[in-house]
Amino acid sequence: MMAALLNGPDTAKEGMYYQALKVSAFLFDPKRRYGMAVVRPFKAVRPAPEAVSRVASLPYDVYSREEAAAAVKGKPLSFLNIDRPETMFEPGHDMYAPEVYEAAAERFKSQKREGIYITENKACYYIYELTMEGRTQTGIAALSSADDYLNGVCRKHEKTVESKELDRIRHVDVMSAQTGPIFLAYHGRDDINVIVTGWKEAKDPVYDFVSEDGIRHRVWVIDSDEAISKLNKLFEGLEATYIADGHHRAASAVKVALKRRKEALDNGRPDENAEYNYFLSVLFPDSELKIYDYNRVVRDLNGLTKEGFLEALSDIYDIRRLVSGQEVLKDDAGVLRPVRKYDVGLYLAGEAYMLSLKDGIKRQASADPVKSLDVSVLQDHVLSPILGIRDPRTDKRIELIGGIRGMGELIARADKYTEENAGNAELCDKGPAAAFAMYPTSIDELFTVADAGLLMPPKSTWFEPKLRSGLFIHEF
Repeated sequence: MMAALLNGPDTAKEGMYYQALKVSAFLFDPKRRYGMAVVRPFKAVRPAPEAVSRVASLPYDVYSREEAAAAVKGKPLSFLNIDRPETMFEPGHDMYAPEVYEAAAERFKSQKREGIYITENKACYYIYELTMEGRTQTGIAALSSADDYLNGVCRKHEKTVESKELDRIRHVDVMSAQTGPIFLAYHGRDDINVIVTGWKEAKDPVYDFVSEDGIRHRVWVIDSDEAISKLNKLFEGLEATYIADGHHRAASAVKVALKRRKEALDNGRPDENAEYNYFLSVLFPDSELKIYDYNRVVRDLNGLTKEGFLEALSDIYDIRRLVSGQEVLKDDAGVLRPVRKYDVGLYLAGEAYMLSLKDGIKRQASADPVKSLDVSVLQDHVLSPILGIRDPRTDKRIELIGGIRGMGELIARADKYTEENAGNAELCDKGPAAAFAMYPTSIDELFTVADAGLLMPPKSTWFEPKLRSGLFIHEF
């Protein structure tokens, strides 16, 4: 039965039980019948104010194992120790062994006993404000319903990978807590904004600190019964919420909820209000969010010469050369950044180009919410048919680079791979590397794809700033 809960049903009997769990969840809460979102207040476990700047950490999945180990050195309170508990073991230790997850739970319990964390005495909403480079976005930390995820009220746009889910399933299940919030978006509402803005103006934040990467974080606790009730009703008016970032965390939290429901049903104690039926989230109105570009570097031209590749591109794009010379580009890398949809910046062998999609292809692409994405156009017309990149998730010839790293990073990576190709007898005839600077996906495009029940290509969006883990913990 565990296989059915974690991976979907394997037999007809298991399938019936899996569906029964979903239906029983649907009937628990009548709001499910009307497709309205459930966004609940909760009793957060959160850092004591004097410890918050030492606790808050970037999400677990932005680090490799080696990077995580380096990041926690000399930082015993960093929540990354708990989110990536293999850092408490020798480098060769199996990072998925049971004792690793148990160490995370024990460290959390120990630090709660030491007063590093406090538990709210009532269910509250939490305003979470992040300011990066002068731009501020404000969300509300709350609980979202696992049933919303199962029934399509909480909508996704990205495919998850089972192996990545299993780690967080074990972590959440052993901890009996969700430790990293899922980043959700929603169509903004003025009535919610008025409450949030008024609370920020009238109250002092419980946290106000600047993290190591220069992001300012402020948190307010909405503890007024009147304000909590108003927000609860207003959130019920949302037809949908959207996963902006954290698809694997969301899927893992829901699968743990299904596991706990099965155990409760087996023991004759089903509980529709149990905390495991909800997952930790921070919800932002769409107007507050900025999506950065997610760029591509391909290590070679798949056997084409530079001239042959440009000729192939000319059937798809109108090509305009911008700048020639690596040294010039290093001083003016920004010329690569496209400023309108369907334009792509190309860096190739020391020269910069702007590619503008031809009108005929543009008309064909615009009819489909996924194929119209800039990253889809590049994949469908260039990366796959010309450069042989069939699956950017698994192909080692492509590197996906978040736009926050800047255009200079694209140039540096492409130069590095071009130099490596030239010095390798097996690669020298495959051509230089090519870097593609993408126009960013919009939040409206994300909503449209998710509303249609479709999935974006991998690495279509990059959100900044990143939410911190450890600021809000949801125990169940």
